[in-house]
Amino acid sequence: MSLLSFQRRQHFIFSMFFGQLREHVLNKKNRQAGGETKKSPTSAADPASQGNITRERNLHSGDHQHVPSDIALRVKALETVLTEKKLIDPRVLDKVIDRYENQIGPHNGARVVAKAWTDPNYRRRLLDDGTAAIGELDLLGRQGENMVVVENSECIHNLVVCTLCSCYPWPVLGLPPSWYKSSAYRARAVAEPREVLREFGLDVPSETEIRVWDSTAETRYLVLPRRPQGTDELNEDELAAIVTRDAMIGAAVL
Repeated sequence: MSLLSFQRRQHFIFSMFFGQLREHVLNKKNRQAGGETKKSPTSAADPASQGNITRERNLHSGDHQHVPSDIALRVKALETVLTEKKLIDPRVLDKVIDRYENQIGPHNGARVVAKAWTDPNYRRRLLDDGTAAIGELDLLGRQGENMVVVENSECIHNLVVCTLCSCYPWPVLGLPPSWYKSSAYRARAVAEPREVLREFGLDVPSETEIRVWDSTAETRYLVLPRRPQGTDELNEDELAAIVTRDAMIGAAVL
């Protein structure tokens, strides 16, 4: 699939992770040096962060082009260093990004959801063992080796986040949206999920339980949305066409 050898690909992924980890450690040290108090992901949100998620989502809705300048500069610097060391080829990166953005995500996840809606036996297998059921469709891959699928219902709404960094099921959803990686979303989705969803335009009824699932490097989550009313006559392909990325994260309903 990729023009990079397996060893170079591994090195690239490690380098990207190391860069993010290093930035996190440096920021933590800077905050502590400045006398700031570190907040846990479950603590009350900083009022200064209110609205950040909405702004990020508006900037990135529909595409992945408008990246905040600080992140863009960091990514460009990292890419330059790796390119100079001949660890990556920018042309190959373009192909990988195009594949995940335009060929994979979120089309693969939509296929999984549509099949679950139309095949009760597959739906049961999907909820019992997401990894195996998604594997039946040959849609597993790196960053999505261990999948758990959680189902929305009238009484339960599920929301996925990664409080540590930005773990995300690339093989089924493609590229993660920038708001998913933002500090505001990662902290506030756990601390006040109902308010965060309201900022996304989703007002979850008070009687509906909201369950927040924290993705890790080992386990990624996919939300199985409720099938919209009036879609009984649609076939599997037509159903897949109406499934959105945000619905499979839990930030929207269909």
